[in-house]
Amino acid sequence: MGAMIRRNLKVFFRDKSAVFFSLLAVIIVIALYAVFLGDTITSGMEEIEGIGFLMNSWIISGILAVISMTSTLGAFGVMVDDKSKKIMKDFTVSPIKRGSLAGGYVLSAYCVGVIMSLVALVIGEVYIVASGGDILSAENMAKVVAGILLSVLSSSSIVFLIVSFIKSQNAFGTVSTIIGTLIGFLTGVYIPIGTLPEAVGNVIRVFPVSYSASYFRTVMTEQPAAISFDGAPASALKEFNTELGINFQFGDHTTTLATCVIVMIITAAVFFTLSLAVMAKKRK
Repeated sequence: MGAMIRRNLKVFFRDKSAVFFSLLAVIIVIALYAVFLGDTITSGMEEIEGIGFLMNSWIISGILAVISMTSTLGAFGVMVDDKSKKIMKDFTVSPIKRGSLAGGYVLSAYCVGVIMSLVALVIGEVYIVASGGDILSAENMAKVVAGILLSVLSSSSIVFLIVSFIKSQNAFGTVSTIIGTLIGFLTGVYIPIGTLPEAVGNVIRVFPVSYSASYFRTVMTEQPAAISFDGAPASALKEFNTELGINFQFGDHTTTLATCVIVMIITAAVFFTLSLAVMAKKRK
């Protein structure tokens, strides 16, 4: 399995365009926010101390959730390419066990997702500091890194199931375009959930990757929120968190970090199980 992982990583990182497009979402969202979205979202809040720091942290945390899916999707392109070129048939008649073959694709995609997410975190932190904010504390940085490991696991499980049905590069390109376009909206990155119709908000609340975004937002906005809401009533911060999808509200229940962690773990377990069942069925 180790040899397969190394081989898949080399194939992915050898393709410079694949690496670039995996990070393109980060560049596009930051550019959109800096040029257009920033002023729109912060309109009417200019007098709040540290609002730039707070909203920059909010947008970067959303990006981390997005790239955990888009980067693993790009990495699974190696598996689709092997299918379309019949390379996988060569592997299946070799001494490599099928479990090791599947594990090699999954773990290499996971490694790519973690690497790209960490790069995105560094880019995001540089942007926040350059815009007048502060770097994450050591404790919150550790929480974000732990969240990346779990978020990529959850997202890669979803992508694994999707890719298990794809056999051609054309189909993969179409799916990649659709996911890349929708993921920002489904995680509430482009438009805060509080400004959307209730029906759309409900879709976001049940979309698993939204809980990765909620996790990162909760951690990354803690420091700037302490500045912006210093002296304000707790209800004001709660309303702000709900409006921007930092926490989700279900009746009287408000989601927490623990909720996000549980959802990500369940998502990973369920989708990986479904993916393995699909692959086992195809072998019969």
